[in-house]
Amino acid sequence: MKRILITGASGMLGRDVQDVLGARPFTALSRAQLDILDLDAVHRAVTGHDVVINCAAYTAVDDAETNEAEAFAINAEGAHNLALAACNAGATLIHVSTDYVFNGQATSPYGEDDVRDPLGAYGRTKAAGEELILEAHAHGSVIVRTAWLYGQHGPNFVSTMLRLAGERETLTVVDDQRGQPTWTRDLAHKLIDIIDADVTSGIFHGTSSGETTWCGFARAIFAEAGLDPERVHPTDSASFVRPAARPAYSVLGHDAWARHGLSPIRSWQDALHEALPLIRTY
Repeated sequence: MKRILITGASGMLGRDVQDVLGARPFTALSRAQLDILDLDAVHRAVTGHDVVINCAAYTAVDDAETNEAEAFAINAEGAHNLALAACNAGATLIHVSTDYVFNGQATSPYGEDDVRDPLGAYGRTKAAGEELILEAHAHGSVIVRTAWLYGQHGPNFVSTMLRLAGERETLTVVDDQRGQPTWTRDLAHKLIDIIDADVTSGIFHGTSSGETTWCGFARAIFAEAGLDPERVHPTDSASFVRPAARPAYSVLGHDAWARHGLSPIRSWQDALHEALPLIRTY
């Protein structure tokens, strides 16, 4: 049975990965337990493992605009360290990346091989991480891009909408950004599918099937919670100016799953139906 190391294990995705692994042998290390910028420590941690799942990341998109060096250190240099250590240990690295490596100007789903063209600092650091990983350990690294994550074990859009529903009569949510809401538990299961299928290299898009806008997602959350979705009103991105530009179109294609005989993640609506009761009681 493969021995698995999880980095960034205390985050929303990392905790779900631990849950779905169950009784399999794994080591879960939080940022406090493993500094992925310390190459010697990374080598020691990776030694003895067959697979490394990297859930560690700098994900503060807006803050990255003024802290790009810090974001680059974690998202690029840290990822590179893990790739070097995995290569040295003969292990497979499964690295979680993002839709932000694309510019969001497409009109049809992005393919796994489409050119990286990030809009802002966060995307640049994640794109650099992908490139450094492939330079260091191309034949032993799997990159899984995801987007619009939500889950039980951390702050996210679903929990925010549920909280605001109890505080406000109406909400205004942008309706001109399209993407794929993705439950971290669904993504965790797909990461394990990659391990079980003995996939050791390639790029996958780990997002839910289907697409919607943030407004459409918010209305679906309200409906699943037994609330009136008409309380959610649409607006455009110009009404919510933020330090970092958001991709207008973040829909990712799923062709790589079929090429490896695997199914993509189910529809975002089915996932939300199952996830919402867990998030509401957390």
